[in-house]
Amino acid sequence: VQLVESGGGSVQAGGSLSLSCAASTYTFSRCMGWFRQAPGKERERVAIIARDDTVTYADSVKGRFTISKDNAKNTLYLQMNNLKPEDTATYYCAAGREYNRCSVGMNYWGKGTQVTISS
Repeated sequence: VQLVESGGGSVQAGGSLSLSCAASTYTFSRCMGWFRQAPGKERERVAIIARDDTVTYADSVKGRFTISKDNAKNTLYLQMNNLKPEDTATYYCAAGREYNRCSVGMNYWGKGTQVTISS
């Protein structure tokens, strides 16, 4: 399983970015998610979307970020609005094994895309 992120970049606070993750496998049958890691900090779960499209967000991004997927394109998205400097991190796309619940965790990871928010 290969996951390739795109769409990172640098914007000012209050701006928006949209991330994409192209998967080499079917997304409809997997839990998918976005994680991020800032320098010196632990990796943080940002948002996940289950096989039934149930979504869960970190409290820090609720109301600002939206996770979605297009199963026809096997692509995962993360729309990020009202970005804050504390959102600065490397963002990773992740996928679980087929038919596993999200609670089992992620097994496949992309290489990440950098998001930098300036104040």
